[in-house]
Amino acid sequence: MALIDRRLFVGGIGSAAALAASRCWAEALTLTPDQTEGPFYPDHLPLDTDNDLLLINEGKTLAVGEVTHLTGRVLDASGAPLIGAVVEIWQVDGNGVYLHSQSAGERRDANFQGYGRFRTGPTGEYYFRTVKPVPYPGRTPHIHFAINQDNKRVLTTQMYVAGHEGNERDGQYRAIRDPAQRKSVTIPFESLAKAKAAELQAKFDIVLGLTPAEG
Repeated sequence: MALIDRRLFVGGIGSAAALAASRCWAEALTLTPDQTEGPFYPDHLPLDTDNDLLLINEGKTLAVGEVTHLTGRVLDASGAPLIGAVVEIWQVDGNGVYLHSQSAGERRDANFQGYGRFRTGPTGEYYFRTVKPVPYPGRTPHIHFAINQDNKRVLTTQMYVAGHEGNERDGQYRAIRDPAQRKSVTIPFESLAKAKAAELQAKFDIVLGLTPAEG
């Protein structure tokens, strides 16, 4: 499946002027905390690994769940974009099931891809179409992220839904001791005003502890 046109959703998330300005407040950037990969990174990657998790290959039936347009940028510690970094995400479907052989596969939504990846563009931007994550026993809703550069994993983290009642009971969420870092991974899911149907948008900027030389 061809990648969705990123211009439709990420045109406003970054510009050369904004990136230049970001270097002025680089000291204020909060590094995204490293978190566990967890036990459910796909043990067999799907044949379709694009950035649209709602459709598999040329399928016509959308996955079940609240459609979410997930965008953001990947930046280094100075605020400069990481161009060409590979962003991976994986998460449960609308039934709370991962794309993993040990995750209650009999209840899995066959129309949900479960995993996707995207190579960042000139402002470090990425884009996925997915579903809003749901809770499952023992965990508050979250999406797993991995950032790869030069075929090397440089960060593994998780993104959480702002305002969800399960956050403060979640062991991984509470393990983030720094309030600023915790806030940086707690993201609002908001209505997408121009969507034809009821759809959501979420923006998650990721800041790596890399210097420009390392990046």
